[in-house]
Amino acid sequence: MSPAPIIEDSSEHEADLAEIRQIIADTETAYNTNDADLLTAHFARNATVVNAMGVRMSGWDTLLETNRAALAGFLRDQYVRYELLDVLFVRPDVALAHKGARAADSSGELVDLDHAMVALYVLVKQDGRWWVIARQNTLVPDKTG
Repeated sequence: MSPAPIIEDSSEHEADLAEIRQIIADTETAYNTNDADLLTAHFARNATVVNAMGVRMSGWDTLLETNRAALAGFLRDQYVRYELLDVLFVRPDVALAHKGARAADSSGELVDLDHAMVALYVLVKQDGRWWVIARQNTLVPDKTG
């Protein structure tokens, strides 16, 4: 039995990384300013999201509607700081990105010492830009409990 391969795309990705970093930055800005349109802007029409509670949602219109309700409701006075933890290009047009999330206050000061959530983004490059086709959020257990 041969060992499992390392799957990676060997091409350079500096411009791709910059675009993916911008997607994460836009997501943070959207969350912190309650901008549901910007929060949804980078998702493909047929994207699927699993939120931190395990609820699965599919389709751009559903994501926009959910984001509008959440940002006007229970997330309205919530703030975050996001960090792009890593990106793996499995093909030139497919990337897996992990984002760490920490709660912040309205001035941007961190509330959490460690990441409270990690999100996995599956991104596909189509028509010259990166689109989020899937996102999976996972809460990180509190280390003190």
